[in-house]
Amino acid sequence: MSKQYIQLKDLEVYQLSRKLALLGWTIYSKLSIEQKKIIGDQFIRAIDSVGANIAEGYARYHYLEKIRFYHFSRGSLSEAIQHWAELLLELGIIDSETFDQLGEIHKPTEIKLNNFISATHKNAKKR
Repeated sequence: MSKQYIQLKDLEVYQLSRKLALLGWTIYSKLSIEQKKIIGDQFIRAIDSVGANIAEGYARYHYLEKIRFYHFSRGSLSEAIQHWAELLLELGIIDSETFDQLGEIHKPTEIKLNNFISATHKNAKKR
């Protein structure tokens, strides 16, 4: 029985991270120059890092390397939403509707990412 390789772009967790990044870029593009420099650059780096770390981990061979990058992705997800996006909301830079849109993508991404980490652990133990 041969294993079927799933391409990165077909992973649901990666698709969600890209959706989150697109919304992040929509938010970022509306910020003033000062807001981009002070808070926006850090927000967009964190939100882009979610998918980038999934991609890098997925390309790694050893499961411990994979998991390491998936943990980085999870940390970036938390930083982007639970810190920067909440701060953007508290400062009145984004409205609650925009924040809620981020939350609608954040939660399933977090769940899928945690499941992805667990599945990578389990698959490594089967070898």
